[in-house]
Amino acid sequence: MSDKMLKFVNIGQENPLKRNTQDRKEDFKEIYDEFINEKAKEQSSRCSQCGVPFCQVHCPLSNNIPDWLKLTAEGRLEEAYHLAQSTNNMPEICGRICPQDRLCEGNCVIEQSGHGTVTIGSVEKFITENAWANNWIKPIKIKNEIKQSVGIIGAGPAGLACAEELRKSGYQITIYDRYDRAGGLLIYGIPNFKLEKYVVNRRTKLLKESGIKFIQNFEVGKDASLDELRKKHDAILISTGVYKAREIDLVGNDLNNIFPAMDFLTASNRKGLGDKVDLFDNGILNSEGKDVVVIGGGDTAMDCVRTAVRQNAKSVKCLYRRDKKNMPGSAREVSNAEEEGVEFIWLSSPKEFNGNGKIENLIVDRIELGKPDESGRSKPEIKENSQFNLKADMVIKALGFDPENLPKLFGSENLQVSRWGTIKTNFDTMETNLTGVFAAGDIVRGASLVVWAIKDGRDAAVNIKKFLETKEINKEKVA
Repeated sequence: MSDKMLKFVNIGQENPLKRNTQDRKEDFKEIYDEFINEKAKEQSSRCSQCGVPFCQVHCPLSNNIPDWLKLTAEGRLEEAYHLAQSTNNMPEICGRICPQDRLCEGNCVIEQSGHGTVTIGSVEKFITENAWANNWIKPIKIKNEIKQSVGIIGAGPAGLACAEELRKSGYQITIYDRYDRAGGLLIYGIPNFKLEKYVVNRRTKLLKESGIKFIQNFEVGKDASLDELRKKHDAILISTGVYKAREIDLVGNDLNNIFPAMDFLTASNRKGLGDKVDLFDNGILNSEGKDVVVIGGGDTAMDCVRTAVRQNAKSVKCLYRRDKKNMPGSAREVSNAEEEGVEFIWLSSPKEFNGNGKIENLIVDRIELGKPDESGRSKPEIKENSQFNLKADMVIKALGFDPENLPKLFGSENLQVSRWGTIKTNFDTMETNLTGVFAAGDIVRGASLVVWAIKDGRDAAVNIKKFLETKEINKEKVA
């Protein structure tokens, strides 16, 4: 083993510097600085090179984390990048937005021993940014084009990952997406302070240069039915994600200035991209000067509260029905939000929205945690006579996402879905009940993490390739 490793005993954990809290509240730039070369080497050298690498085990992509940490510590940065890229189509994105505290870093052996985790995400970001800077990342060059084509519906992380993997094998790839930019939630759902949009655009530009065709502003079911796309392509992947906002049925839910999280985030992200956004410009989806209340406890809720802070909201409060320990969002994001002045009201749940035409205040119930429910988490129970009022000019509901009715939207009523509305697939092949139609990402597993979407997209590519190879063999036999 290299003498450059196992330095965690002598070298303490260091994260890249965070920008000053006041400075970062005034813009949407990413809040973390990047490691410099020597600091990345130093922090990588803290890796203990475990016999059983729990960081890798708990990574959905099974990234070869100990290996590329070792290469980084040795200064072999180009090799480190290619190793990271071999299992992950978007390491620069995962390095920025993965909840490492719940995945790789949270399961680091030296973290468990009290020495502080290896800063895996920051090193991953450093490796990839260094690769971009040195022009080590090249478009895919195909020697032998395959005539078979694949149509991919949805340009989010699952669709992009699948497209890249299939293109490496020489297939003709067309990605259809209903939005005007590729990236899905990476573009319109995640704020710039976590993921600046040039990072996403740079990756999609590379895919275009690799010969992948993108058709934007294309709605399946409107511009073409699913059956029409099936006739056009040899295989189809559905990777639309889930965008339908979950609702709460409360008195006053129809008042003005109560919005789903995606409406709020999309308006902000479009404004940041330079688009004309009427609902933002006229103040409706702009939280400046308002008392903002966000309902929810996941990463989307954290995106909303931190966006409201940057829009100069008068106050920003977050209601969550469980306590901080049971928060589903990244602990790191909660900490960032607290630093930026967000007030968390734990163990609280909205009971009623009040106002004259538009929201003015909420009636909120205090909550106590009871016995575990079917998921194993403590069940929230309303405390009797615990209600209090909370002033609000704007309420943002960040309660999660459900699938849209794709069989109806796609004009394909025979496409089978689960009781939750997600697309049913064969567990082993990822194929739907329609021959040659596959599905991957959130539209199958429900709202989840970007890293899981990338994993699903890569797995879908493997299965689609097998399907196409079998199809070609059978075609040759018939001929």
